[in-house]
Amino acid sequence: MTNPEPGPYASLRIPNFRLYIAGLLAFTMAIQIQGTVVGWQIYELTHNKLALGLIGLAEALPFIALSLYGGHVADRHDRRRIALMGLGALAVCAVGLLLLPTLLPHAPALVVRSIYGVIVLSGLARSFLQPARQALGAEIVPRELYGNSIPWRTGTWQLASVIGPALGGVLYAMGGTTLAYAVDVALTVLGALLVGAIRHRSTPAPRHDEGIAASLAVGVRFVFRERLLLAALSLDLFSVLFGGATALLPVFAAEILHVGPRGLGLLRAAPAIGAVVTSVWLAHRRPMARAGRVLLRAVAVFGMCMIAFGLSRSVALSVAVLVVSGAADMVSVFIRSSLIQTLTPVHMLGRVSSVNSVFVGSSNEIGMFESGVTAQWLGTVPSVVLGGMATLVVVAVTAWRVPALRALRRVDELTARP
Repeated sequence: MTNPEPGPYASLRIPNFRLYIAGLLAFTMAIQIQGTVVGWQIYELTHNKLALGLIGLAEALPFIALSLYGGHVADRHDRRRIALMGLGALAVCAVGLLLLPTLLPHAPALVVRSIYGVIVLSGLARSFLQPARQALGAEIVPRELYGNSIPWRTGTWQLASVIGPALGGVLYAMGGTTLAYAVDVALTVLGALLVGAIRHRSTPAPRHDEGIAASLAVGVRFVFRERLLLAALSLDLFSVLFGGATALLPVFAAEILHVGPRGLGLLRAAPAIGAVVTSVWLAHRRPMARAGRVLLRAVAVFGMCMIAFGLSRSVALSVAVLVVSGAADMVSVFIRSSLIQTLTPVHMLGRVSSVNSVFVGSSNEIGMFESGVTAQWLGTVPSVVLGGMATLVVVAVTAWRVPALRALRRVDELTARP
């Protein structure tokens, strides 16, 4: 691979990378549409806050259970092919959601249980898709462009997270679940076609006599040995676990802000709006001189935004603080992703990415369950406010216990460890 010209658009000059982010845009939009519609559909059928939390649990348990094995597979086989298989499974799940109301027109309770079943299967598919597509995104660009490619990659994901929820809300309002899930299927298939067009084949890691368990342990040991990486992952895990309010957005849209499904799409898209703007800014700026302090401050801002969102009764204010929270989260994602790609050898990217997926999956999906449970016990607003306060505590403890993270300067000056 020849070295591209330097500059903020250097990674975009690589054809495989352009196909990769185009596919990422398509299938992430599909995932976001599905998440928006499933949340609203479940809440309309049950009017139960805990039922919303169970959506996250249904996806998190199989995802976490198999993610490490998914990373092992991604390091032993062609990552592009594994990603395609995962996308194929997600397309089948989307078709299932599309057909459920037709197959079970007069059985809402059975529809709800069936939706949970489909979400479980989606979690299984994502456990293989995530580490494969993350490692693939890293290996199709040269090492010197890691810092440039990450904002475009994560920014594309966030752009889809802007368009997807808003589009999901509009589609649901216009044509119900049938129209929304039909678009979900089409975008998933389009994403698979674009990823399939990538002209790159992974070089599997050298085979050793070690068994699967030993191979999985390599990735886990690597993360726990790298104190900076472990601190960054743990900070993200606990801050989003306590501070995320995504699962409760249907409740805010229906009962507190009274904005309906279209407003729900806007609320879900708001964090991604801030993240997209921030990703473009990160792609054009120089490497951060004090990355560790920036990371801690960004997560603290995220926690404060969750407190403000929980207390807000203004639609404009709620959207504004969610936008800021997305910008802060994007900074955190950028620094964490930079640490992973910079410190991890290429042949271990699948397994280390799978450990990252476990951390992220735990924080996002189990965080949804935690939000649903605490909202059921304490009420919606206290749940979100207390979660934001817990995030601030996590930042303070991390800053105190991991001084190396506070002292971290430029990530690009670090080197990969054997």
